[in-house]
Amino acid sequence: MREILDDIERWQAQGKRVALARVVAVEGSGPRLPGAAMAVSEDGEVAGSVSGGCVEGAVVTEALGVLSGSAPAKLCTFGYSDDEAFAVGLTCGGIISVFVEPLEW
Repeated sequence: MREILDDIERWQAQGKRVALARVVAVEGSGPRLPGAAMAVSEDGEVAGSVSGGCVEGAVVTEALGVLSGSAPAKLCTFGYSDDEAFAVGLTCGGIISVFVEPLEW
């Protein structure tokens, strides 16, 4: 998470809203461990990583949705047996859960 703090501080100084996505659980094989984090600014800039590949794009979409007010926060689950997750490219055979929330300052 420390690797994204400079970007978060820069976006904060620019008055941008930011969402934070964090891996909160991994079952089986997963691309990143719990605690991995990604920040997304309101204009779609990204810092950090929660998985790699197309799942990142899906998480960015969820983060922008949270920032637009579609939900106050969201728990997203991606796994090989999940048709939607497979469509976005998680093929490692595991399941990851990512919690997405807006950062408040």
